[in-house]
Amino acid sequence: MPTNLETLVHIAAPATAVFARLDDQTRLGAHMEQPSAMMGGGRMTFEFDGRRGQAIGSHIKMGGSAFGISLYVDEVVTEREPPRRKAWETVGHPRLLVVGAYRMGFDITPVAGGSDLRVWIAYNLPPGLLGRWLGPFLAPFYAKWCVGQMARDAATYFAQSHSL
Repeated sequence: MPTNLETLVHIAAPATAVFARLDDQTRLGAHMEQPSAMMGGGRMTFEFDGRRGQAIGSHIKMGGSAFGISLYVDEVVTEREPPRRKAWETVGHPRLLVVGAYRMGFDITPVAGGSDLRVWIAYNLPPGLLGRWLGPFLAPFYAKWCVGQMARDAATYFAQSHSL
């Protein structure tokens, strides 16, 4: 059974602008491209198909390392309803350390003064001995960091007067 985590932030920008920003996976996942403590000093790079993750069925691949261990994941966009919702999930066998297969996405709700952004993930623990050992302890921290970074990065961008 998957574990669910989410982060909610208010953004002082219209839903169309927020969706346009987050529909670009390199912006949404920018926190993965920079070395960080959560990535054990490693980072991930993106590889896109011709639709760049901006259509249902489009693939987004990430490869890289964390703590010196090679990682790989292939995601497919499963929902895309501008300017309201986008979701994607892993396909195949993700090679990750503390989370296994997952589904994640974001929902944008227009409200007075802007939009409410909810970034969420539903993840399973990874298979194998290492995953069973590390996953229960580290997965909640990593998942919370990941959805939190996506939400905070969007809020920070629009707070710096990039609303339109």
